[in-house]
Amino acid sequence: MPPRINCSARSSIYRALQRTTSSQRPATIFQSPKTTSRHYASASASPTPLGSLGLPDDYVPPTQPPSARRPDQRKSQLLRSYTALLRSTPLLLFFQHNNVTAVEWAAIRRELRAALAKVPTPVVGPDGGVPVDISKSIELQVLRTRIFNVAFKIVEFFHPEAQSGKSNAYTHDLSATAYETISNATIDENSAYGQVSPLLVGPIAAVAFPAVSPAHLAAVLSVLAPSPPAFPAPSRKKNPGYYDLTAQSGLQKLIMVGGRIEGRVFDHEGVKWVGGIEGGLDGLRAQLVAMLQSAGLGLTTALEGHGKGLWLALESRRTQLEEESGGAKKEEASA
Repeated sequence: MPPRINCSARSSIYRALQRTTSSQRPATIFQSPKTTSRHYASASASPTPLGSLGLPDDYVPPTQPPSARRPDQRKSQLLRSYTALLRSTPLLLFFQHNNVTAVEWAAIRRELRAALAKVPTPVVGPDGGVPVDISKSIELQVLRTRIFNVAFKIVEFFHPEAQSGKSNAYTHDLSATAYETISNATIDENSAYGQVSPLLVGPIAAVAFPAVSPAHLAAVLSVLAPSPPAFPAPSRKKNPGYYDLTAQSGLQKLIMVGGRIEGRVFDHEGVKWVGGIEGGLDGLRAQLVAMLQSAGLGLTTALEGHGKGLWLALESRRTQLEEESGGAKKEEASA
């Protein structure tokens, strides 16, 4: 039988073992929920504040230079489209319209497309190359008169190449330089803007031609502003849709006020003269060649006539002298 250990010795051994196990116990893996904290990536943890990440106040983006007008507004985009239209379109016809409804505009455009589709394709292109059919590129659009007036003034009086020498001067159409130029411009009555601006009053529509074509111009005039016998309206048999009530109601509300052709302003009669050129540009070239040939032929005939007259005069004088000398010799021989 093993010897028994008294209570005091047993309690002292228990306390010694408890101290030994507590000193060798590993660290607690799980912590209390109160003391647990998770760290996430956040802006507050960044050493750099958000305020310092912004762009400087004088920063100018390369794709959007400073503008006198807000470029994101519809009016600014219309202004840019109108300046591009004026610079790239050699022929523009202006019409005043009065309360034309959307259905009437659709009918007018339908008849305009039908008339342009009947124009034959030119045999030779404008530069003597491959011919191009411009019928599908001729468009009728309604203009915002005040914005178009400003765009016309920019195209007429603002020249970006003249502003290239100035420092920090932007030369786009929405720049402050363009605004200052047209504000200080002196309007000449003989300029294109001075002649067109009195006509751009009230609601205005324009027909844009990508090239000068008298044949297509005649087709447009026969629909929008017919004036027989030069530009008669389509017959009812060939084009019955032209005499539709909706189309006729819209056409009666259109009045042609003038046109801009190759940078020059023409009135109604001038536009009709351009549209009445027989054969279009090909016919005009043929007339020019015939005129040059006739002028050269006339000059050659005149020069040859003077030469022939001088030769005949000299020949007659020579014959006369020979006859006189021959007669004198006969008289001497007979004597």
